[in-house]
Amino acid sequence: MTASHHPDGSIDCEVRGDVLLIGINRPAKRNGFTPKMFRELGEAYTRLDDDPVLRVGVLHALGEHFTAGLDLPTIAPLMKAGRKAVPLGLVDPLNLGMEGYRRRTKPMVVAVQGITYTLGIELMLAADIVVAADNCRFSQLEVRRGIMATGGATLRMAERAGLGNALLHLLTGDEFDSAEALRLNFVQKVVPAPELLPQALRIAQTIAAQAPLAVVATRLNALKAVEHGPTVAMHEFIATQQRLSQSDDAAEGVRSFVEKRPARFTGR
Repeated sequence: MTASHHPDGSIDCEVRGDVLLIGINRPAKRNGFTPKMFRELGEAYTRLDDDPVLRVGVLHALGEHFTAGLDLPTIAPLMKAGRKAVPLGLVDPLNLGMEGYRRRTKPMVVAVQGITYTLGIELMLAADIVVAADNCRFSQLEVRRGIMATGGATLRMAERAGLGNALLHLLTGDEFDSAEALRLNFVQKVVPAPELLPQALRIAQTIAAQAPLAVVATRLNALKAVEHGPTVAMHEFIATQQRLSQSDDAAEGVRSFVEKRPARFTGR
């Protein structure tokens, strides 16, 4: 992918086998998000979920930084009007379960580097696995702008790190590094910057090689346990396992085990 010259930026997609690479492309403005970029991001996430060939998404950014957050001059009018930048009916990249939006079902890996402020943190916390470069600079600084984080940070930072750790960063708007993000469970791996995208792609490709129906079911059950509690998630065990065990992929899993070879899953 090459850097965009569109003044409002773009979200660029590239298919690599069964992985959808989603690139945030406005490096001249530190990838600050405009309404156009929000819309295109929702469209990219929807494409991932709707295309049966695609199994995993990788969200990354062009340039030195992941994103400085919102481009406030272009976003502020929407905020004041109480409007959303992502059109109704699409998959919500923040995965909040808001009325009128779809929730993502397929896995998303995020690769973050450099400045990863506000929306950047919320996008990565809304994903499933985060790989961070060792040069990251994180900040959830909405309180410094007189607004509140409404993309999921107030929910997910406390869930991952505990209330005290979350409020330390939410209420001060301070800047912290990749080591602190790893300590707080905001990211899962920290790697040297040159290894960032290759590492994220390796993880995505490993996930994509597994049985797609089982991957989706596993992800959704884990998410349900976090959002609704382990008892609610547990009640799905028998029905989900029964459904999966009747799939072609389950039969292929048994055959590959008996024949001592890698499985070739089709998602059926």
